[in-house]
Amino acid sequence: MTRKNLIVGNWKMNANHLETIQMVQKLSYRLDVADYDRVEVVICPPFTALRSAQTVIETDHLSIKLGAQNVDWHESGAFTGEVSPSMLAKLGVSFVIVGHSERRQLFGETDDTVNKKVKAVLGAGMTPILCVGETEEERDAGEAESKVSTQVRSGLAGVSVDDVAAMVIAYEPIWAIGTGRTASADDAGKMCSFVRTTVEAVAPGASDQTRVLYGGSVNPGNIAGLMAKRDIDGGLVGGASLDPDTFASVIRYWV
Repeated sequence: MTRKNLIVGNWKMNANHLETIQMVQKLSYRLDVADYDRVEVVICPPFTALRSAQTVIETDHLSIKLGAQNVDWHESGAFTGEVSPSMLAKLGVSFVIVGHSERRQLFGETDDTVNKKVKAVLGAGMTPILCVGETEEERDAGEAESKVSTQVRSGLAGVSVDDVAAMVIAYEPIWAIGTGRTASADDAGKMCSFVRTTVEAVAPGASDQTRVLYGGSVNPGNIAGLMAKRDIDGGLVGGASLDPDTFASVIRYWV
């Protein structure tokens, strides 16, 4: 099964709607048809900029896909400050990041709430990007695989094999996010292989299709080495996605 490579830019809490318009346009100028043929490109701006990004993408007929950084699993109701899956779908959002380590660590998301979000995103016709990964302490204690296995299994609980096959799972060691530290290509490759093995145990027959990304200080200097690993299908890119030139270099990693 051939899996198309996927590069996702997670802008986090950066860029207002006007800056987003400029960033999307600048990125599009640096990519061509051949790039989109090789790599699926996704940007995940803040909620307040999604409509502006959607307008540029649709008006200019760009091949860039739109993603969101978070979602609530409820469809509607008295949930002040939350955004529902259908609200995102109506904005042309194709991908939703679910269970990012910052959401888990800073905002108390649990494996149970992450699973609810995965199912809600799928129910709205979008693709979840399920994030998993261990802390430095857990890695040093030899608990990395146990932690990641639990997160994968919990996140996919009750999800059909077909839906698992269409999903994206991002392995992001927490100690490498925004720190400038990156797991070696070999270590990242091994853990992404472990993620795929775990997916196969949960949803037999799905793992050859599920795309597995590496996230954690991905940049133009390390992306080619990461992409050379059999079980790494792309990157979840943080800071390097905020500059169109740098992000384009990550997307065009083979050049």
